[in-house]
This record gives sequence, C-alpha cells and structure tokens, in this order.
Amino acid sequence: MSNLNFKHISAHEKPEQSPGFLLWHVSTAWRSSIEAVLKLLDLTHPQFVVLATLGWLTRNGDRITQAALCTMTGIDPNTTSQILRGLEAKKLIKRVPSLDPRAKNPMLTAKGSELLIKALPAVEEADGQFFSAFSTQEVAAILEIFQKLMPK
Repeated sequence: MSNLNFKHISAHEKPEQSPGFLLWHVSTAWRSSIEAVLKLLDLTHPQFVVLATLGWLTRNGDRITQAALCTMTGIDPNTTSQILRGLEAKKLIKRVPSLDPRAKNPMLTAKGSELLIKALPAVEEADGQFFSAFSTQEVAAILEIFQKLMPK
C-alpha cells in the first residue's frame, strides 16, 4: 500500500488542475473521434496525416523529399518510411526517382488523391463536431494556443 503525499510531489491539488493531464484526455478523445472516421476509409491516423501532408505539399506539382514530409508532419524518419511503405502497398502513393539518385520523392497516386478527397472533409467534419461546443472566437483562441505550443 502506498502512502503518497501529493502535496510534496505535485503542484496540483487534483489531476484535473494539470494542463498535461487535461491535454492527454482531450487529445485521446479527439484522436478517437478522428480514428473512428478514418477506420471507415481503411486509414490509420498516421497514414492520414502523411497522406494529407503529402497532398498539401505537392498540390502544385512540386516534388518533395521524405525529410520535408517528416518536418511538416512531426513524425520521425523511420516511422514516416514505414507509413510510406504502407501507403505504397495500398497504391495510394508512389515514389518517383529524384534528381538525387539515392532518393525518391513520394507522390500521391490517382487512388491516393481520390481517397484524400473523401478523407479530408470527413476528418474536418469530425474536427468540427469535436469542437462544436466552442464559439468561433473560442476556436480562434484555441488555435492561437495550439500555434504557440507548436515545436519550432
């Protein structure tokens, strides 16, 4: 049996007063709502993030590197590589030769673009539902807070 005196080890009287604890719960609930939508489209959340980011970065026909994709998604290179392999196996992306013969540039396939056309609005709708308890001004304030919390 443990006799911990939290007054000595925590700055908070209750877990609900901890920003990290609350962020954990909110992010878990949000992610569950997004994953439910993506499951219907046979995508994992990380796959969607990579697919949507790839679509965004290449929307004008630009070629990008896997490193640029990692930077924009915040996903480490090894995990990004695994996700890209999975998307390639589903024929949602292809890797085309780069100017650097050691590298390939990931690009959406027609099938990947078609899926993104369905997935992005579905995810944005789920986002809207999740944040629907907030006014437009409150959502703007939340966005400002999230932007401040973004790693530089």
